[in-house]
Amino acid sequence: MTSLIGIAIARNQLEGPIPVELCNLKSLEFFDLSHNNMSGSIPSCSNWSEIKHVHLNKNRLTGPITSAFRGCSTLVTLNLRENYLIGNIPDWIGNLSSLSILLLKGNYLHGQIPLQLCLLEKLSLLDLSNNSFSGQIPRCLSNFTCEPSYKKSESSNSIQTYFIISDMLSFLHSTIIMNKKIFDFHSDVKDFTFFNVDALQEVEFTTKNTTLSYKGDILNYMSGIDLSCNKLEGEIPTELGDLSNIHALNLSFNNLTGSIPIEFSKLKQIESLDLSHNNLDGIILPQLVELNSLAVFKVAHNNLRGTTPERKAQFGTFDESSYEGNPLLCGPPLLKACTKTEPSSTIPTDNEGDEACGFIDLEVFYVSFAVSYVIMLLAIVAILCINLHWRRAWFNFVEVCIYTCYYFIVTSTCKLSRFRIV
Repeated sequence: MTSLIGIAIARNQLEGPIPVELCNLKSLEFFDLSHNNMSGSIPSCSNWSEIKHVHLNKNRLTGPITSAFRGCSTLVTLNLRENYLIGNIPDWIGNLSSLSILLLKGNYLHGQIPLQLCLLEKLSLLDLSNNSFSGQIPRCLSNFTCEPSYKKSESSNSIQTYFIISDMLSFLHSTIIMNKKIFDFHSDVKDFTFFNVDALQEVEFTTKNTTLSYKGDILNYMSGIDLSCNKLEGEIPTELGDLSNIHALNLSFNNLTGSIPIEFSKLKQIESLDLSHNNLDGIILPQLVELNSLAVFKVAHNNLRGTTPERKAQFGTFDESSYEGNPLLCGPPLLKACTKTEPSSTIPTDNEGDEACGFIDLEVFYVSFAVSYVIMLLAIVAILCINLHWRRAWFNFVEVCIYTCYYFIVTSTCKLSRFRIV
């Protein structure tokens, strides 16, 4: 079937490798074998010049991604979630200029997140969670526009069929038997309706602590980045604050350090922000309260300090689970109340810097102590040199102290010797 445009046979019990003969379908636009038991490696189909949507998620595919889909410049969706793929994300990923959805969750991929991903300016859904990616988060991920795009839910309009809505069974039978033509309609056929039957474009993405299924118009407007459950380290790039149209950002369960970027206050469209289970420190910026679309906020199990944000707007709905696991964090909804000595979750101004750091500077204290000690020592030496009476009294005092110490040492030694003899 060289003219075949769509293959949608998801959620069956198909098994075995993906036939390499499918690569001969040059007109294929929609390919969905998800939720089966397909095994083996992904075939490299360089002939798929028209392919738009590929769904191979929830199978048993193995091996590296290698050169599969390398020349598919029209590819919009690449869904390889929950397989057994290994290796790195190939560098040619940056050549897929039309790619909007890249889902690689739940595999055994490793290495660093390639900078070539930053070339995919149309990318709006990126899920690399539950893998073994290491290194730092690329700063250039801020290149994603995350803008709405109808192409994400667009299916092939060429997948069509005809339905006859009248009592045409006898006509069709005679047409098939006598004329050997199935759909050779002539003037006797007056009542028929034409329908488009589109292959369904549907993807899953985890947001707000729930895995949701997106299809249709809502998929066009959905955007998010999920890098959770990896081995990423370093500080959170401040450039991620430029993703003003993003709806979900999940960086949890990594080894990220540093503070929460103040630039996150510019994420006006964000609905879910999860930074939990990292090594973040510093305060929770009060500017985050201005994120009125935020429905889920999690910074639990970090090293954050100070007071929790003011409980107003959306932040009034977050419970203890959003902040737990930060020993130096206090304030509602946590049970730990803040005292006057607790650091505040506000940024001190230049005039308040001394108060924020304490009532005394330790460096000044050490210098003052050393100077005072030297002055007292010189004063004692000067007095002893000038006053003869005090000098003799001082030497007598020192001599008495020496003899007293000697006496106690000798006495203790004798008693210890007698004890050993006994």
